Amino acid sequence: MKIPEDYDDHSNLTPAVVKSIAVVTAFVAVILVLVLALNDKGRKNSSVRQNDEVYASAEPVSPVVVTPDTDDLVSGSKLRPEDLEFWDMYPKATEEPVPTEEPKEEEEEDPSTDGKHTLVKYADGGEEWVLINPYLPKHEYDFTKLVCQSNLMKYYEDGKKTSYVGVDISKFQDYVDFVKLKKAGIEFVMIRVGARGYGTGQLILDEYFSDNIKRASDAGLEIGVYFYSQAITEDEAKEEAKMVIESLGDYQITYPVAFYMELVDNDTARTDVLTREQKTSIAKAFLGDIAAAGYKTMIYGDKEWLIKEIDMSKLTAYDVWLSQNEDIPDYPYKFAMWQYDFDGSVDGIAGYVNLNISFINYSEK
Repeated sequence: MKIPEDYDDHSNLTPAVVKSIAVVTAFVAVILVLVLALNDKGRKNSSVRQNDEVYASAEPVSPVVVTPDTDDLVSGSKLRPEDLEFWDMYPKATEEPVPTEEPKEEEEEDPSTDGKHTLVKYADGGEEWVLINPYLPKHEYDFTKLVCQSNLMKYYEDGKKTSYVGVDISKFQDYVDFVKLKKAGIEFVMIRVGARGYGTGQLILDEYFSDNIKRASDAGLEIGVYFYSQAITEDEAKEEAKMVIESLGDYQITYPVAFYMELVDNDTARTDVLTREQKTSIAKAFLGDIAAAGYKTMIYGDKEWLIKEIDMSKLTAYDVWLSQNEDIPDYPYKFAMWQYDFDGSVDGIAGYVNLNISFINYSEK
């Protein structure tokens, strides 16, 4: 720098001194800049370390997503609502018709072949397929083993006869020659003790009973008895059982005492008013007293009676005497005796008689 000529140097500062001051000042400025820079870097490093420690000790923080307000997005838009209706620019897809199948009707099982039903034929000519009770014991007979010999039905197992032929008789057979009956192949007889009038309700002893049981016993036939009941109370049933027990007296019978109640054809019976439950209770009352007296017990009836008129699930303690005038019985449940012919004929009886087959030898039971 050039000093003006009129400059009056009253400070006694020579050019050399001024130059030295300028150099020192510049040096100091550089030092200050470096010191300030270093201090700022130290602060930043310290801040970074502190932040790292905080981040290391803190739980992860989910990033905060700031969603812009809808009004802020729309407020600056110049679009109109109709500008947003752009779907019409694309052709509409034609939906292919979905094939529909007509619902298939569930085919009902044929009750005659499904093995779950049995046919009941009513006295009035009607018929009904009734569901078989799965809890009642079923019979296990193989009816291909039935053989009819001289009009008498017999059952064979492994070539050996395991059945017994019998008849049931009452005053309607009139006089019976029991000796001829036995020679004809009859092995047991079921003799009617008596009955209760279905109209009057009076107890009646079969007028042939005493003679029949005496002569059948003398002929060496196995003997069972039955009583035709028209009891409408349990007390009446017990009265009937008492009559049977007293009538048997000292006679030894080996076959059962059977309870017999049925619908009366072409007339009104006093038992018509009874319910199924009442009929069941009456049968149970009669058979219970008979069993208590030490006799074998049995309940007689046709398929309609045994399935529809009484509840056999409450009478399983008693054997069944099935009445069915058929070549082969189709009663599904367990039975011990089968009355298979209502118009049988046998030597020793003048008219028709009911023929029976017993699958049990009660004389040894």
